[in-house]
Amino acid sequence: MKQPLVIKVGGALLASHTAKVQLFTTIGQLKAQSIAVVLVHGGGCLVDDWTSDMGLEKKKLDGLRVTPLSQMPIVAGALSGAANKSLVASAKAVNVNAVGISLCDGEMVVCDYVNEALGQVGRCTPKSAELIKILLSGEFTPIISSIADDGNGELMNVNADDAAKVIAQLIKGKLILLSDVPGVLDASKCLIPMLTSKCAEKLVNDGVIAGGMEVKVKAAFETAKSLNDSIIIASWKKPSDLLTFADGGLCGTVINP
Repeated sequence: MKQPLVIKVGGALLASHTAKVQLFTTIGQLKAQSIAVVLVHGGGCLVDDWTSDMGLEKKKLDGLRVTPLSQMPIVAGALSGAANKSLVASAKAVNVNAVGISLCDGEMVVCDYVNEALGQVGRCTPKSAELIKILLSGEFTPIISSIADDGNGELMNVNADDAAKVIAQLIKGKLILLSDVPGVLDASKCLIPMLTSKCAEKLVNDGVIAGGMEVKVKAAFETAKSLNDSIIIASWKKPSDLLTFADGGLCGTVINP
C-alpha cells in the first residue's frame, strides 16, 4: 500500500471556491492512483474576520494565536463549523467523498495546554488512528479541523501545522504543508528547494523565517525526525505539483530529517 499523504491547508485557500475545487480535483486524481489523502486545516483568516467583526483584538505570541476561553466558541465555530463544512462541500462538488471531523473525534489525540499566556491553545500527541483507518478503508477522505479538547470538556485551539504533524505521526503519512507561498523563501524571496536544520536556524536568527512560517518549519523538522522521513512545504496555488510529487518529482521546499 502506498504511503498516505497528510495535506495541511489554510490561509487564503479557504476563501477561494476555485482553489478548493482545484485542490479536491487533484485529491481525486491521487485517490485514483490508490494514494490515500487526509486533509488537515486551520483557518486563521476566517477567525480574524469573525473576531474583528465582533470588535475583539487579535494577539499572537511566538507565532501562535492567543485564545481566551471566552473566544473558543468563535474559533471553534469558524474552524470546525464554517471552514470544515465549506471544504467538505467543495470536495463533494468534484465527487470526492469527504467526512469533516475535528481533533476531538475518535480519541485520535491527547491535548495539553501549551502555557497559561496563550489561553486555550493546545499541543497534541497521537493516541488512536482507528477512526482515520475506518474512514480511509471506506474510501472516504477525512477533513480534520484543528480543534481539540482537554479531556475535561473544554475546547482547545491547536496550530494547524502542529495538528497536521500529529496526524502524520498517527498514520505514518507523508506530510505536505500547503501555504500561500511556494515554499520556504530566502532573504531575496527565492524558493529554497531543500532546507537543512543549520540553514533554517540561521534564517530564523536573521529574521527571514518568522511568525507562522517559523512555526511551520519547526513542525516540519520535528515531524521529519519523528517519522525519519522528509516533509514538503509547498503552495496550494499549484495543486498539480502534488501529482508531480506523487510521480517522484519535486515540489516546494523539502525538509529532511
